[in-house]
Amino acid sequence: MRLPAEEGSTGGRPSGPNLHGRPTVAELVDAVLVFLRDQMPERPPDSSDAGRRHQIRIAVHALEIVGRELALGAAQQEEHERRLRAVGYEDDLTLAEDIRSGRLPDNPQLRRVLREDARARLLVANPGWLPAEEG
Repeated sequence: MRLPAEEGSTGGRPSGPNLHGRPTVAELVDAVLVFLRDQMPERPPDSSDAGRRHQIRIAVHALEIVGRELALGAAQQEEHERRLRAVGYEDDLTLAEDIRSGRLPDNPQLRRVLREDARARLLVANPGWLPAEEG
């Protein structure tokens, strides 16, 4: 996985000067991913290597999530907020209160918003869980 360096919601273009300079967060995550993958045994010959391989896979998965959130998160958040406002909700808290209280209206637009939000979360958490045509 190559993470886009210094990308935000600018369509893949550098977002301008970075206060923290280089390496960027995305570059650091990518470097650690490369290192961890290089450390992962191909086929664990014994149980100690199997445990080590499992721990590395967990670390790689966590960093992949971080990388996808860095690449997609800001634009997804903006889109999420726009979708909420389009169906009459100011924020997640207000929507959650309506869900908990049972006041959630039967609204096809709102169901679509919730479905799109779930899809956005899966794109970051684990795109492999999305149906093939969406991933």
